[in-house]
Amino acid sequence: MKALVVKHNQEITPKIHDLNRLAEKSFLELDEERKNLMDIITSFNIEARYPDYKKEFYKKCDSNFTSTYINQIKEVRLWLLEQLKK
Repeated sequence: MKALVVKHNQEITPKIHDLNRLAEKSFLELDEERKNLMDIITSFNIEARYPDYKKEFYKKCDSNFTSTYINQIKEVRLWLLEQLKK
């Protein structure tokens, strides 16, 4: 997503991890479902980074949870790669 920001704004990548803010900066139009997914993915960065959140995050990362989000993240990645080609 940061590559899209650079492509559309010719600026260095912002030092933010909020995917919805990055989408706005890169002029991507997200539907509500995709915005919600971006919020969830962004929360993974926070939850896995800070010790207070890590333990709770690890508890919910069972096989089903993990495979569900890995598949969704792969789909988002492919979609973003397509956006870069435009």
